[in-house]
Amino acid sequence: MTLARVQISARGIDLDRHLVTCQGVPVPLTPTSSSADAFYAGIRFKAWSPWSSLHPSIDVQAPLHVGVVDIASETNIGGATYHVVHPGGRNYDHPPVNANGAEARRASRFEARGHTTGRLVVAEMRTRAAGATTPDHPHTLDLRRAVR
Repeated sequence: MTLARVQISARGIDLDRHLVTCQGVPVPLTPTSSSADAFYAGIRFKAWSPWSSLHPSIDVQAPLHVGVVDIASETNIGGATYHVVHPGGRNYDHPPVNANGAEARRASRFEARGHTTGRLVVAEMRTRAAGATTPDHPHTLDLRRAVR
């Protein structure tokens, strides 16, 4: 399967002041029922392109660059990069032997850097988000549908 989905969560942000973005597109955050300052969202993207792909004209959208944008200053104040596979290209010979091994493999795919630096145009980012969600999946950003 070429399509992947990642769920993100954010705590302690103010939706009137901050945007959470992925590849420069605002993510549709939804408040959780457990806490007033906690939010979640899903991100669907094309993870890799095998030779028999259903959408050969859509480029691979990995790695994902997730950032938190301050709307007032139009700058990125932090973020991370998610790699679909090990960033060094490592290929494992066997499945993980236990939950600790699986967690270590997942943790190696995240980097606390790689977000967009410099001045950003928030209005343009919001325009790119138009059409990136569907009524069937309002809490999921579909990068394949994002306006370029």
